[in-house]
Amino acid sequence: MKKAFSRKNLWETMPSPVKKLAATVLSRIPLEYLIGRKFRETTRLIRCAEKWTRAEVDAYHLKQLQFQVSNAYNKCPAYRKLYDDAGIDVFSLQELDDFKKLPLIDKAFINENIDDLLLVDKNNSDVDYVTTGGTSGIPLTFYINAGRSQIEYAYLVDGWRKAGFKFGDSKAVFRGRVTGTKSSLNYSFDPVFNEHYYSNFHMNDSDIRAYIEHIKSLKSCYLHVYPSSVYQLARFIKKEKISVENVKGILAESENVYPEQRAFVESVFHCRYFSSYGHTEKLVAAGECEFCCDYHVWPTYGYFELIDDQGEVITEKGKTGQIVGSGFMNTVMPFIRYKTGDFAEYVADHCEQCKRNYLIVKNIRGHRVQEYLVASDNSLISWTAVNMHDDTFDNVMQYQFYQDTPGYSVIKVVAGHLFSESQKQRIEENITVKLKGRVQVKVEVVDAIPLTARGKSIFVDQKLPL
Repeated sequence: MKKAFSRKNLWETMPSPVKKLAATVLSRIPLEYLIGRKFRETTRLIRCAEKWTRAEVDAYHLKQLQFQVSNAYNKCPAYRKLYDDAGIDVFSLQELDDFKKLPLIDKAFINENIDDLLLVDKNNSDVDYVTTGGTSGIPLTFYINAGRSQIEYAYLVDGWRKAGFKFGDSKAVFRGRVTGTKSSLNYSFDPVFNEHYYSNFHMNDSDIRAYIEHIKSLKSCYLHVYPSSVYQLARFIKKEKISVENVKGILAESENVYPEQRAFVESVFHCRYFSSYGHTEKLVAAGECEFCCDYHVWPTYGYFELIDDQGEVITEKGKTGQIVGSGFMNTVMPFIRYKTGDFAEYVADHCEQCKRNYLIVKNIRGHRVQEYLVASDNSLISWTAVNMHDDTFDNVMQYQFYQDTPGYSVIKVVAGHLFSESQKQRIEENITVKLKGRVQVKVEVVDAIPLTARGKSIFVDQKLPL
């Protein structure tokens, strides 16, 4: 990934000794000013939008989309050809419903036309080149403005604010950062943001015990986590009967959140679990409100649509569709009606509890196809359905299903110190019963289960073409 100059990129690449010295000076500057002007402006916009009526939300979307489409048509040959071939007069789009006429685009469209989708010179100092992973094995490559981090952080902080978070509050972070080693602890500290980073690449019994002891030494904190990493922490705390009383809230991002995991983590830490939705393309974003676990889509971030199999926009409660996004943040390469590959269930166009006129969705599921097992009859079984609510996986620190044959799966487990041969057999028997014989399983004890390049866990390492 080409890294352009920005405050965030500069801070992240700064050597630790220099960062520590700089922090002494920077800590005297109010954090909202240290982050930058775009952060402050975006924060004000977000707070203002909380009070908007539905008509004001629609008017904002209409204005932003008209600008995005006309700009793309005038400056990007790929969009001009797309709309001309579809017979669309982009300057006649006068109502929100008119934008449903625009063709949907996908990863292939971006990859095949990358140089014809640019609004500015890709060699500008404010341009980042980004490559995402991708479960299809085909990465998405695109360009985006380096200064996006200030805008993005404003939305993160707004989501955390719903959990009671305030600037200066301490965060214990388990989100894939490679840390140093301090007193045998895989740990680093950012004094400006008051963030304690722990390595979720190192999560054996002794590592987790050390992390928990260090977290308990903090006066109070929020856990900023991947859902998989906090679930692993909670399992260890429960198994070892450890009491952790100083965690004020769970701030989870970047992976699917399962109801069973959420309930279990809340029961262990005795605090609310807040999650949010976003993606690398920076098109749409959503977070929970103070009163419920449904996702509230920020109207100022981008234009969010749910699309059914026929390409129609879903507005009926209970229906599920694919998330389609048109982003407002990227001033380098516009994504207009982009199919994200993620899915969600429509709830409403406003929240009865918090009174915000935000689009509400729930049950967001990412496009990670690894999260399904293939039965002997080639039907798909969601990982959620495999989740056990008993002691089947006691004394197991981590586990992952691996499958390359329909109807058969290996369960790789990282064993705890009390793990036994009888428990290995118990797992095989219980899972086989749970799956009603549709998938036969065999347990394989391994030393470690690798995370993705971003430090995330994959529950089902699926090798079959779904």
